[in-house]
Amino acid sequence: MNREKNVSGITLQPGMGKSLWVLGDLYTFKVVGEETGGAFAVLEVQVELQNGPPPHIHHREDETFYVLEGEFSFLHGDIKFTATAGSFVYIPRGTLHTFKNIGTSQGRFLVIITPAGFEKFFEEIGEPAIDKSSPPPFNPATVEKLLTLAPKYHLEVRVPSGGR
Repeated sequence: MNREKNVSGITLQPGMGKSLWVLGDLYTFKVVGEETGGAFAVLEVQVELQNGPPPHIHHREDETFYVLEGEFSFLHGDIKFTATAGSFVYIPRGTLHTFKNIGTSQGRFLVIITPAGFEKFFEEIGEPAIDKSSPPPFNPATVEKLLTLAPKYHLEVRVPSGGR
């Protein structure tokens, strides 16, 4: 998987790590729970224009976002704000939140999941990214899969009317 693992940690070159398409966005696993003793997971997420997940609540883990490129609209509880490159967003568990790429091109951020484990949700719902240049076509069955898997991962999803 193009990763160097030793007693002192993990080193990845740019673009390396397992990549999956998740709801139209590219998720690249930088470090997962099995490698951190369950403490945390870090993923690099490339978000397509006008894309983002439905509003949701994690009941088990906190999420921390660090925007690398682009412009995102974030909902954090009742607060809506714009985050650009260099922005840092911490969402404690139990908080309704979402994000959307509102920029003029793809956006990227790092997400840190604490404790680890939720990355397995992405593995279950995602599709292997054989071609990293464009997402697979939208499959309505993915929304049903998301709603079916949500309870297993202590995720509460608020699906907007229209299903997506």
